[in-house]
Amino acid sequence: MGSIINFYVTPVTALEFLLGKQAPYVALAMLNYALLVVLSLSTFRVPITGDIVAMTLGALLYVLSSTAIGLLFSIFMRSQIAALFATAIGTILPAVQFSGLINPVSSLEGAGAVIGRVFPTSHFVTICRGVFSKGLGFPDLQPELLSLAVTFPLLLAACVMLLKKQEQ
Repeated sequence: MGSIINFYVTPVTALEFLLGKQAPYVALAMLNYALLVVLSLSTFRVPITGDIVAMTLGALLYVLSSTAIGLLFSIFMRSQIAALFATAIGTILPAVQFSGLINPVSSLEGAGAVIGRVFPTSHFVTICRGVFSKGLGFPDLQPELLSLAVTFPLLLAACVMLLKKQEQ
């Protein structure tokens, strides 16, 4: 049962427990983001033409949202390996297929279009493209940043409501 025992036997709230589980992954992901930005600037010589602060805020909101998706998957799984596998399948496939990495979200139809508009990766892809190649800043990226800013609290609220203090 792993760390869920800690939740059962300590006086922390569900929100505190979930944020504590999420914090190291967010820190690691932001370190990876910083290293990738440095690598793109130094090794690949890709200039940043837009607002790096807007992209960094977008990265933080994206990391918070994507790790919250992982928390949501882990609530329904009995083991960490099952949660890891479900999260990988449940996030990588939509991220690659429906976020605009291969085909523009605007060209998608049906369920794919809905997933593309809702999934956090599509918003972060738009932010990165806008900052790196189009010179966009906060005003231009406001819809994507707002979408990511709304996604995280909604996912976290769902996690708090679904996480039970004691196993049934």
